[in-house]
Amino acid sequence: MIEKTYLKTKPQCKVKFALPADALNGAKSIALVGDFNDWDETATIMRKQKTGMFASTINLEKGKQYQFRYLINGTTWLNDDSADAYIPSPVSPDENCVIDI
Repeated sequence: MIEKTYLKTKPQCKVKFALPADALNGAKSIALVGDFNDWDETATIMRKQKTGMFASTINLEKGKQYQFRYLINGTTWLNDDSADAYIPSPVSPDENCVIDI
C-alpha cells in the first residue's frame, strides 16, 4: 500500500509505504530500498506496527519518478502491488517498482 500526501508549503510529497502482515509470512525485518536512498539496504528500515503491518514514511521531491523494492529478512525481494509502474531492473532479471511523485 502506498499513500501520497502532497505538502502545500514545500515541493515534496510525504509517502507512506506499508505492507500488510498477511503478505509477509512472519517477516522479522523489512527494508525499503530504492534510488531515493542509493539502494542502501540499511537506510530505511520499516517499523512493525501493532497490527503486524510494516510501514515507513519518507519525503520525496515532487515531479520525479523513483524506483524501489522491499527487502524481506535481508534475503527476499518483494514488489508492491500498488506501485505506479514496473520497469526491468538493471542488476537482475526482476522488475523494480516505480512511484511517480
